[in-house]
Amino acid sequence: MKRFWIGNLIITLFVFFMMWGMSKLFDLKLLSAFDPIGQALSDFEMTDYAFSNLRPDPKFEDRIVLVNIGNLGRMELAQQLSIISKYKPRVIAIDSFFNCEGGLYDTLNCPQLKDTLANLFLANAIQEAGNVILVSKLLQSDSLAQSGDIDIYDSVEYSDPHFSNFATNAFASLPTDAKYQEDVKQCRSLFPRVKVKGKNELAFSVATAMKFDSMTTMGFLNRNKNEELINYRGNFEIQEVKVNIDKDEISSSGFTGMFTALDIGDVLTENFDSTLLKDKIVLMGFLGDYFGDPSWGDKFFTPLNKKVAGRANPDMFGLVVHANVIAMILNEDYIDELKDWQEYAIAFISCFLIVALFVEIDHKLPTWFDGLSVIIQLVLILLISGLVIYGFAAWSLKLDLAITLTSIAFVGPCYDIFKSVENSLKKK
Repeated sequence: MKRFWIGNLIITLFVFFMMWGMSKLFDLKLLSAFDPIGQALSDFEMTDYAFSNLRPDPKFEDRIVLVNIGNLGRMELAQQLSIISKYKPRVIAIDSFFNCEGGLYDTLNCPQLKDTLANLFLANAIQEAGNVILVSKLLQSDSLAQSGDIDIYDSVEYSDPHFSNFATNAFASLPTDAKYQEDVKQCRSLFPRVKVKGKNELAFSVATAMKFDSMTTMGFLNRNKNEELINYRGNFEIQEVKVNIDKDEISSSGFTGMFTALDIGDVLTENFDSTLLKDKIVLMGFLGDYFGDPSWGDKFFTPLNKKVAGRANPDMFGLVVHANVIAMILNEDYIDELKDWQEYAIAFISCFLIVALFVEIDHKLPTWFDGLSVIIQLVLILLISGLVIYGFAAWSLKLDLAITLTSIAFVGPCYDIFKSVENSLKKK
């Protein structure tokens, strides 16, 4: 019996050795030209299917209102901000950056300085509101950038002082695989806070939630995770509000979503219900030049994309991603994950038990081994895949069992290789 278990352990270790070897081979991209299907599915995770098809629609989030600023100049933006502020929202977060690149404060390098009046009006609107959050930028020095670590920063750039001194500043960067701004951006997670020169900088969405409900947000930060998966709730609802002054009736039309949104003209003409913004979180940012604009600017692929593989069009503006993060925090609706050691432990134990089963079948039913082993592998892969999807849809638990699935797929071929080598050595 002892020899039986030692043999199973050796075969299991051989399976993991072969998996390691294949992973190194794929790292060299030697087979990428022959893997069009793998490339098409490279941005797909099984939990995406649960996000886009299985999970029930969550409750509409009425504490957050999105406002489209399009490509407004600073004067029109100041007008928007002043109008919004008079309706007494609890927090106004502007997903925009107002500074002179490189700190060059002259009209040649920073033409926006020419409109002195617009800058004055915007600075005054921010100061008068008193509850504004502005975007900052996390930066890397040249030496740090050359090291290749894209998730470590050594400085922060803020909006110009006459704006940032009267606002809370927080970084809006979201982790994606994009190497440059115009590249395809896929967003599944966020960094809640980043330490820069010993000081914690909060993410834009986290700082906004903190200003609205500090107790709940501290509970989120106390999870102490460097990177949090975003539990997406939905996109925004276009709110086309028309007011009939004679009958004092308000009607709305639009498409289903999780957040209310107002377009540029709706705010500037105050074409919305007077109670819509009171005590709410107002997120101001780019939602296209107009609602329905097919622009790809500041737009991301998310797990809510109905086309889960080989995606063609990004589905969510960055501002809506921030809204989803805030909603997740306020509702304390987080996604939990397995730790790395748990993933490896599950994979190793599963592989070990399957090897033991295959050895038993090979010894007692050798003529049936090939057919039974393939059937067992297929059934286990389907069951585990279903468990991953169901666990995510039902419990918001991300079971990353990719290593387990890979080990199950490798057991059959590796067992055959090991057995043939063993038989050859015995003959010699």
